[in-house]
Amino acid sequence: MAQQPDLRPEERPGLEKDPSDWVTGDEPMTGAQASYLETLSRRTGEPIDDPDLTKAEASEKIDELRSKQDSSR
Repeated sequence: MAQQPDLRPEERPGLEKDPSDWVTGDEPMTGAQASYLETLSRRTGEPIDDPDLTKAEASEKIDELRSKQDSSR
């Protein structure tokens, strides 16, 4: 059986791109980003101050909240 590729971003550093360099970074965040931010906000107790984040801003906020969540475990 063929081995599945490792899709974790941390294992594929060449795929990571700074959100400020994204072509679509200034578009409104996606529904998936908004949902994940809401979940992370509840888990960390950190409010989301701006409900109208761009894709890039949402990505950076997700990284921030994931880091807080991971450090509290």
